[in-house]
Amino acid sequence: MQEEQSKTSRKKEMQALQDTGELLVELSPQRLQELDLPENLLDAVREAKRLTQFGAIRRQMQYIGKLMREIEVDEIRSKLALWDAQSKENATELHLVERWRTRLLDETNAFEEFARTYPHADMTHIRNLVRSIQKDRLAAKPPKQFRAFFRQLRDIVRSGTA
Repeated sequence: MQEEQSKTSRKKEMQALQDTGELLVELSPQRLQELDLPENLLDAVREAKRLTQFGAIRRQMQYIGKLMREIEVDEIRSKLALWDAQSKENATELHLVERWRTRLLDETNAFEEFARTYPHADMTHIRNLVRSIQKDRLAAKPPKQFRAFFRQLRDIVRSGTA
């Protein structure tokens, strides 16, 4: 005999499905394809992306939630959670690289600390990049070396996180 689910718990479950649907609407077309969603749900998500009026969007989100009742959403939720974790990890890494870039350009003692933290780094190359960036700044040139410096630091941080 199946236990009766309360109206409140059913509403919470439906809202959770609708919230997951809102996450789907925020995804890029490439990410949506990776999820391998049923065609009717994929069409509903695409339609929600196109809509601009609040009422229409709300109704479309309710429809998406209704469609999601018919599929297994655990796999979708786990994939969304994985992507979210990767996104947060990438953001953390980029903030770390930005802090190192700022410190290396502004603080002379940062070179020793960077060399200790990342012993595999080519400090001569890093010092040369810093010098060229400082020259470019004085000459008011575009930040070409600045971007190259960021990429170099990012590669060093990725290859040997301390």
